Amino acid sequence: MAEQAVEVAEQTWVDVLEAVDKTYAEMVGYQEQLEARNVELMQLRAFLSSIMASISDFLVVTGRDCRITDASASFCAAVGADIDSLIGRDIGAFIVDAHRAHLLATIEQTFSFKRGATVEADLATVDGADPVEFKIAPRLDRRRRVSGVVLTGRTLGEVRRAFSRLEQSHEELKQAQGQLVRNEKLASLGRLLAGVAHELNNPISFVYANTHALEKYLDRFETYFERVEGGAPRQELVELRQELKLERNLRNLRTAIEGARDGSERVRSIVEDLRRLSADGTGETIGFDLTETAGIAANWVRRGTKPDLKVTFTGEAACAAHGRPGHIQQVVMNLVQNAVDALAGQAGGSIVLDLSYEGAFAVLRVCDNGPGIPDHLKTTIFDPFFTTKQVGEGTGLGLSISYKIAEEHGGSLTLVPSQQGGACFRLALPKGERA
Repeated sequence: MAEQAVEVAEQTWVDVLEAVDKTYAEMVGYQEQLEARNVELMQLRAFLSSIMASISDFLVVTGRDCRITDASASFCAAVGADIDSLIGRDIGAFIVDAHRAHLLATIEQTFSFKRGATVEADLATVDGADPVEFKIAPRLDRRRRVSGVVLTGRTLGEVRRAFSRLEQSHEELKQAQGQLVRNEKLASLGRLLAGVAHELNNPISFVYANTHALEKYLDRFETYFERVEGGAPRQELVELRQELKLERNLRNLRTAIEGARDGSERVRSIVEDLRRLSADGTGETIGFDLTETAGIAANWVRRGTKPDLKVTFTGEAACAAHGRPGHIQQVVMNLVQNAVDALAGQAGGSIVLDLSYEGAFAVLRVCDNGPGIPDHLKTTIFDPFFTTKQVGEGTGLGLSISYKIAEEHGGSLTLVPSQQGGACFRLALPKGERA
């Protein structure tokens, strides 16, 4: 019995020692796991700290009481305080008075509905109030209860300044484009100066010649009436009338007056065309007659060309379009001038301007029987500064500006096949109301 008791006691100690060994081994394992978890936690904290230090956007973490528990270095720098002095302070203290209540109310909504929200508020920074867009997200614990919020903010001041600079650049670009249009128009007018001078010189010379004739007729009638008032006898007056040829001069007097009037009307018409052509074409779009506008523009180009060049209008006698007539005149002048340049030195040159309606558009085709445009250049003719002319003979902006003007009018300018064998451009504009 004693031996059995000893064996039982020994076995008990063995069991105890095994249990101690097992418990110690488990404790060592738990210690290793705890140390590993602690290392991971330290690494995670270091990672989070690096994030807080490096992000440029604002990041603020608060508890349920809206007091700060952590904040990014960018937020600390903006409000001029270190992280230690920020912890425990109410986030509302850093928002300007006018926006504080709205931000805190939005945070309360986040607590209630457990979903994010966005709010814009002015942050009180060391440089003054700065508009910031805050995105508010709820912090949830393991039981899905809201324990606080995370606010991420991006300053809007720089964005708005960038938009302001962008808007200013856009406005400058529009002004530069307008200047290009005006410069191209002046270049076109410069090419037509000789023709304009010739056109004005003819009727002015006609008026001057008729005025000189009227002066001569006036002298003769004054001579006759002086003799009448002097009481000259009838026979003398009859002879004087025959000598001064008053009957013929009287008939010529009406012709001279009509000639002077026709010449003056011609000058007035030329000046009116020039005034309409030189208009900048800005302002509201209006309804206008595309046929009339194209005729004025084509006539101005034709005045500076050789007389044997044939320009023909076909199609609609009155083609109603909607747009800015001044700009459209510039487009037609560019197209006709290009056709004239292409026909230089070619006998039997012909330009056809055809007007028609196609669906919702009024369409003008400007076609010539010149050499046409080579296939390898057809994709580049509307590029800015592209030109096949010699240096100094063209700016390379005519077709590019014309293409842009057509687009701005809600239409198009395209190169289309020509039945005459040369180049043919199709200008489509929104159709206006027919008279």
